[in-house]
Amino acid sequence: MLLRRAAGLVAGTVLAVPLLAGCGGGGEPEESADQLLSRARTTLDEASSLHFVLTSEGAPTTGTELTGGEGDVARPASFQGTLQVLAAGAPLDLAVVSVDGTVYAQLPFTTGYSVVDPAQFGFGDPGTLLDPDTGISQLLEQAGSAELGEERRVDGEVVREVTAELPGDLVEQVLTSEDPSRPVAARFSVAPDSGELRRAELTGPFYTAGQDATFTLELSDFGADVEITAPAVG
Repeated sequence: MLLRRAAGLVAGTVLAVPLLAGCGGGGEPEESADQLLSRARTTLDEASSLHFVLTSEGAPTTGTELTGGEGDVARPASFQGTLQVLAAGAPLDLAVVSVDGTVYAQLPFTTGYSVVDPAQFGFGDPGTLLDPDTGISQLLEQAGSAELGEERRVDGEVVREVTAELPGDLVEQVLTSEDPSRPVAARFSVAPDSGELRRAELTGPFYTAGQDATFTLELSDFGADVEITAPAVG
């Protein structure tokens, strides 16, 4: 599972100024929503690394949950960054490194790293984010009822929005869901020029079956030179 029980994100500054969409007179046919998502998936699956920011909206205030984070992910299965978790009702920033399926965290009141089971902090292995079989590209592949939205500028870059529905059982496998029978609403923002997915905003029953929360995952720095190594334990 990817970042399990991660809560939705609200990151980046969007200038809500619609741009002109489509072609005026005699240009190439506009790329469909499904074609744009397919291109975004291919671009994501070809990226050697990326940076992500995760934030949450509607996360609980009790229990043990992932509420946000930021870090770098590199193929085949590495992560380094800081994850924000709610542990026994108290907010906690965890320095986390994941290399080839082993997850290390710097626990409170310690100076070194320890091997941990990430499930005890409410998340899965963040190193799997780029895995084409289990990572977020699966969300792009299985998005249904996709429709093109507006073009907007996000931090000066033009992105095209695509709204879609995701199978609840897929989201349960990749992220989490308390009611996998319910579809999850998705809003993807893709940079048309590069085909890079910039934002994935998901809304569904992630923490409570009868109440929606939102995940927002923001991606940048595709293919940056990132080197992640396992830390010393102790």
